[in-house]
Amino acid sequence: MNEFRNSEEQQVELKEKIAKLEELEIKAREKGYELNTELVLHNIEEEDMEDYFGCHSEKLALALELLSAPEGEVVIRIVKNLRVCGDCHFLMKFASELYGREIVLRDIKRFHHFKDGQCSCSDYW
Repeated sequence: MNEFRNSEEQQVELKEKIAKLEELEIKAREKGYELNTELVLHNIEEEDMEDYFGCHSEKLALALELLSAPEGEVVIRIVKNLRVCGDCHFLMKFASELYGREIVLRDIKRFHHFKDGQCSCSDYW
């Protein structure tokens, strides 16, 4: 089990996680992923959108699990104390398909079970 907190140890590992996340986003873009900013509630400049969405905790948790979980381990479990944003939800669908992994994401509202590019919530959250 891993926790994300702001500490020096976690900052050291951040580069590796971000590299894995960038790899995922490149593969997902090849399959049609685009940054989903429909539900943005903050006034953010267009050029800052990628940075704003790029380091959400659930994306970093996914990158960590993709780096550290053994190949035979299929299910990735992520717990979040806030609601998952639309972009992270969209990317989790792509990740489940690209890496052949099941992802169970628990946010404050519900469980999302991603498998083969689909989510159990039918994209309603």
